[in-house]
Amino acid sequence: MLAGDRVVAAADGVEALRRIEGDAPDLVVLDMDLPLLRGRDVLCEVKSRADTRRIPVMVVSGADTRDLDPEQVACVIRKPVTADELIAAVEKCLRTAR
Repeated sequence: MLAGDRVVAAADGVEALRRIEGDAPDLVVLDMDLPLLRGRDVLCEVKSRADTRRIPVMVVSGADTRDLDPEQVACVIRKPVTADELIAAVEKCLRTAR
């Protein structure tokens, strides 16, 4: 639990997709720098599937994200980020995505 929400983590992009497909979350917090399958590829896969495309995605990145499609990304937060900043960003993103 984090700030009252259940959090499910994934170590890499492949595991992230498995977890998303297995139990659709209210929000995906997606690091763009994932091993095995890049964050951009995870984002494209999530948004291309009928059963997951409506899940809001919050991107976490230290790189330039201006080229991301705003139709696919609900929120963006820049690294480095503290736990408090992340919690506040998740809460804001969930409010605006609903």
